[in-house]
Amino acid sequence: MTDAANLKVLVVDDHPIMRYGVVAIIQARGDMSVVAQCGTADEAVKLFHEHRPDITLMDLRLPDRGGVEAIREIRRFAPQARFIVLTTYEGDEDIHQALEAGARGYLIKGMPHEALIDALRKVHAGGRFVPPPVARALASRLPGTELSSREREVLSLLVRGRSNREIAEELRIKEATVKSHVSVILMRLNVTDRTQAVIAALQRGLAHL
Repeated sequence: MTDAANLKVLVVDDHPIMRYGVVAIIQARGDMSVVAQCGTADEAVKLFHEHRPDITLMDLRLPDRGGVEAIREIRRFAPQARFIVLTTYEGDEDIHQALEAGARGYLIKGMPHEALIDALRKVHAGGRFVPPPVARALASRLPGTELSSREREVLSLLVRGRSNREIAEELRIKEATVKSHVSVILMRLNVTDRTQAVIAALQRGLAHL
């Protein structure tokens, strides 16, 4: 294992002020340093190749593609890579997807900076860091609520206010098929109408505006 005195961190966040603040917190510690920083998923993959950090701090919402997708891509060529998600998203689906992709820690922006340092040290030592609010959100995730990739597509278009006909045209499927998908979505989300489905999707992180 890498010497703790040389804990190398890659910081990925598309908001410069947030990113510089995180970098400053890490650089102030004597046992860790930031080897690179960036604001997109593609840059994250490139910089990981170049620097091979011990831990990558990854935001979920990036301008080119999602942080979860970047985690999966990096872990395909570096399966031992360690990630901590640092995000504003507190939905159980966001948390589930990130941890399933291989993240070992999940931090909500706004937590005390001591939590960030604690997470870095715990994950570097081989542990996990899932604070109580995150653990509670994950525990609230009901079994049998997993949506298929097609159902997720339909749900994301519902969130954007599309009608069944518009969804059918965009996905090039029959309108009756869309209605069937919507019925399954309502059942899996335990809601009774499209508006409730949209609210549940946004709260849980199944879709984002």
